[in-house]
Amino acid sequence: MNLKEKLKEPIFEIVAKAAEKLGVETYVVGGYVRDLLLERPSKDIDFVCVGSGVELAKAVHELLGGNKHFGVFKSFGTAMIKDGDNEYEFVGARKESYSRNSRKPVVEDGTLEDDQNRRDFTINALAVSLNESNYGQLVDPFNGVEDLKEKLIRTPLEPERTFSDDPLRMMRAIRFASQLNFDIDGDTFEAIGAMRERIKIVSKERIIVELNKIILSKTPSYGFKLLFHTKLLHEFFPEMAALQGVQTKDDKSHKDNFYHTLQVLDNISEHTDDLWLRWAAIMHDIAKPATKRFNKKVGWTFHGHEDKGARMTPGIFRRLKLPMGPEMKLVQKLVRLHLRPIPLVRDEITDSAIRRLLFDAGDDIDGLMMLCRADITSKNNAKVKRFLRNFDIVEEKMREVEEKDKIRNFQPVITGDMVMKAFDLKPSRDVGDIKEALKEAVLDGQIKNEFEEAYGYMEKIGREKGLKIVNPLK
Repeated sequence: MNLKEKLKEPIFEIVAKAAEKLGVETYVVGGYVRDLLLERPSKDIDFVCVGSGVELAKAVHELLGGNKHFGVFKSFGTAMIKDGDNEYEFVGARKESYSRNSRKPVVEDGTLEDDQNRRDFTINALAVSLNESNYGQLVDPFNGVEDLKEKLIRTPLEPERTFSDDPLRMMRAIRFASQLNFDIDGDTFEAIGAMRERIKIVSKERIIVELNKIILSKTPSYGFKLLFHTKLLHEFFPEMAALQGVQTKDDKSHKDNFYHTLQVLDNISEHTDDLWLRWAAIMHDIAKPATKRFNKKVGWTFHGHEDKGARMTPGIFRRLKLPMGPEMKLVQKLVRLHLRPIPLVRDEITDSAIRRLLFDAGDDIDGLMMLCRADITSKNNAKVKRFLRNFDIVEEKMREVEEKDKIRNFQPVITGDMVMKAFDLKPSRDVGDIKEALKEAVLDGQIKNEFEEAYGYMEKIGREKGLKIVNPLK
């Protein structure tokens, strides 16, 4: 197969010219070639030459005008050119050998064949020649094109050896299957299960990069099912694996919370590409195994799983090397609040309850409601429609209260500094109590968040505590 007509980017002729000048065989390799055949967009292009990849990169950089971002990574023997949104990486063909307890290979110069042998999957071992004698010719030693047609993930060499050498490839196999909606070859799939404990030598940072790509795929449940059935998930995220299973007692059963979670994840993924909203879907019932109890009258209960799940979230994020800043805080908040909107559909629910939810959720109320809608996974369509209509009612109530009270993210008009000044207090429990009382009064609708009403209420609370205004604020 000749792909000359498909190599439309000017960079290919420039690299070919530089390679001819240096007298080195050069090829486009890996993911770009795969995506070219699948007609998927790709901005990153890898070039391999039988010689010095760094020298080739320098020659290409010069032909590009010498004004592009250029970097050399001496320890890896690679170089990179960044041209706008495009990244070009250059490396010399190599062969690799691994020790048992490390993913870092011993690297030697090699041929194109050696370089293709070290690739993770047949669909990533494709190369296209940029040499004058056979420009555009596809080099496909492992029938990768056939695997693309068959939608199959398969290792070039024996899968046990491939995964033993670099266990991260097990995660990558499942990530590619999830992103491309491909199957995993039977022998390759069995090898992942057999070699799963090898993932322990891989850093959590590298694992989470692959896991997040699975989570961001179109139907992330597919990748998680592969992780579960190979038991790879059990190795690095046992809390999620523990959700699987149904227990029956006195003819009463609970739903399988693992597959429910996957359905919630798929549901929310239909409406958002936000990684952290998808993580909230993954985590929303994470504490159900820890809170599961059996009650003879009502059956299985999971009381408090939302609060327990929120408390578990920082530890799981820390262990998985996920960010501990606003991303974790968002997931933790949505886990804690995901049951709160459900009872708000009742007619007798007060504006105060709505105000409190708006206050607690703040700017994340839309994400919370998206999670709540995704959490409806009944196979009974009438029941699903009823719940969705109920959430429509809740959201309408929220809009009415928000328009009237402007409560979302409200800041009390009287601050702690003002309380201290008025009563001539130092930071103390009394100051905290007065601030809290003012906030509660606004949320309960007793007073408006306006200075006159708040000031009068502050005076009242102060009197109840035996305090007098020393420095009037009016």
